[in-house]
Amino acid sequence: MRDAPEAAALGTLLRHVLDALDGDVAAVYAERGVPDYRPRFSPYLRALVDNGPLSIRDLGGQVGVTHSAASQTVARMRRADLLDLRQGTDGRQRIAHLTPRAHALLPLVEAEWNATTAAMRDLDAELPMPLSELLTRAARALNRRPMRQRIAESGTALPIPPIPPVDA
Repeated sequence: MRDAPEAAALGTLLRHVLDALDGDVAAVYAERGVPDYRPRFSPYLRALVDNGPLSIRDLGGQVGVTHSAASQTVARMRRADLLDLRQGTDGRQRIAHLTPRAHALLPLVEAEWNATTAAMRDLDAELPMPLSELLTRAARALNRRPMRQRIAESGTALPIPPIPPVDA
């Protein structure tokens, strides 16, 4: 793994940490013969196991993401033969159902989830504050006062560059 970027490049640092976490979890699946499985699929599978078939909107709500983000992940999960979509009672609604392949992977997904939870406890022991607690606090702070507002209130003048518009 490459060295971590400098702390001043916060977005790059956050992506680096996420890539390190997700990459290693994805490697666990690849080592077990499931190279197309992505760690971001697990919350969706777990939500469907806990709640049964759900609309994409409700699935996104269970996972804590927007409808758009849920639709994108559901599309990837369909390509990986983990979900089927069926029409709901409302003709516009699509209901996600686990496929036989998803059911076959559930023991691995649950074991990986437990192992990753234990590994995160180990990582948290090396940090001054558990990573999930820090990220939760950061998310709440940004909900209270978004970054755009913080930038505007920074007192730094942001010039409008004389760049010609891009022709469409």
